[in-house]
Amino acid sequence: MKNILEAKDLKTIRGGSLLVDVPDLGIFEGETLSIIGPNGAGKTTLLQALSFLMKPSAGEILFRGQAVGAEQRVLEYRRRLAMVFQEPLLFDTTVFGNVASGLKIRGIGGAEVRRIVEAQLERFGIASLRDRSAKTLSGGEAQRASLARAFAISPEILFLDEPFAALDPPTREAIVTDLEKVLAETKTTTVMATHDRNEALRLSNRIAVMEGGRIAQIDRPAVVLNQPVDEFVASFVGTETILEGQVRDVNETAMIVGVNESEIEVVGSAKPDERVVLCIRPENVTLTVADGNGKPSAQNVFRGRILRIIPLGCFHKVEIACGFALVAYITTQALEDLALREGVEVAAAFKATAIHVIRKSGLCACSEKPLRKLHKPG
Repeated sequence: MKNILEAKDLKTIRGGSLLVDVPDLGIFEGETLSIIGPNGAGKTTLLQALSFLMKPSAGEILFRGQAVGAEQRVLEYRRRLAMVFQEPLLFDTTVFGNVASGLKIRGIGGAEVRRIVEAQLERFGIASLRDRSAKTLSGGEAQRASLARAFAISPEILFLDEPFAALDPPTREAIVTDLEKVLAETKTTTVMATHDRNEALRLSNRIAVMEGGRIAQIDRPAVVLNQPVDEFVASFVGTETILEGQVRDVNETAMIVGVNESEIEVVGSAKPDERVVLCIRPENVTLTVADGNGKPSAQNVFRGRILRIIPLGCFHKVEIACGFALVAYITTQALEDLALREGVEVAAAFKATAIHVIRKSGLCACSEKPLRKLHKPG
C-alpha cells in the first residue's frame, strides 16, 4: 500500500523531556490508523506533530513524498487536512456557519457551500439544527457539527484526538456508528488517538500501541490483540492472564511450560529451560463446575477456586486461583446456569493453541500447527 504520510526520526522535546520518539511511521492512503495507549503515552503529542500543530524538535514529515517544513509548505499541508479534538472548537455562529467555515476560507462559492454543508449536516444527522447557535448544542451535537465541518472540506487526512472521550456511552455509540459508515463511504485517511481499545478495534485497519512516547507495536487489530510483542501491549489490549514460566519439555510443535507448580501445554517453539511469558485472553478460557460430567476438549484443564466475580455489563469477569492466577469472561446466562459464586470450585480450560508466547529474548513464538501430544499437564 502507498504511504500518504511518513514520519522519519521524529522527536518532540518539551521542557527537556522527550515526549515522542518515532524512528519510522508510515500511514497508508485510505486507512484508519488508531494510536492507543495510556494517559501520558504521547498520543496527542504525536498527532500534533504529524499535523504540524506542534513543530517537531527533530526529524521530518513527508506528505505524498514531499518534506513538510518551510512556512509556506506547512500552510499548504495544513489546508489539506482536518482535525477534530476531544472538546469541540466551534465558532459563535450557527451550526450551518460552523460547517461552512472551512469552505469559505478556501474561497468556495455560495451555492456550492450550501450544497456541501447540507449534505454533511444530513450525513451526521444534524440537518434540523442548521440554524441553531453552536452555544446551545449538547456535547454530542457539537461533536457531530465538528465532524461535519471536518468532512465538508474533503480532507486528505483527518486527525481525531480522543473525539468521543467526553461523551456518554449511548451518544458515543451513535456517533461512532455514523463515523464508521462515513469512513467506509469516503475512504478518508484517518489517524485517531484514543485510549479506548474497543473503539480502535472497531474503526481501524491498523493499531499502534504507544508507551512512553514510543510505538511499542503497530499492526492489524487481530495481530496486536492476539500476538502482542510484550507484556505491556498484552495488558493494554485486554490480555488478563500474563504468566512467567520456564520451558520444561519441547518437541517439533509444542512445549510444556512450568508455571509455579503447574505445567501448561503450549503450541509454539522455544528452547528447553528458556524463560517465556504466556498470554491468555479471558474469552479463551472456559469454566465448568469441578464435579461436572462434561470433559473439556482443551489440552489444559486446571481445578481451582473462584476468588472474585466482577460484573462488566453483559458479561462477568471471573478470577480463579488454580495454581496460578487465571481470568475468564463468562456471560450472565452461563453464570446463572452454572450457579457460580465466589468460593466455588471450577474446572478452567484453555487450548494450547489459544496461548500467545513471548520469549524473554524479545522474540515471539506462536503457531497454529496441529499439536503432537506430549504429556498431560498436572
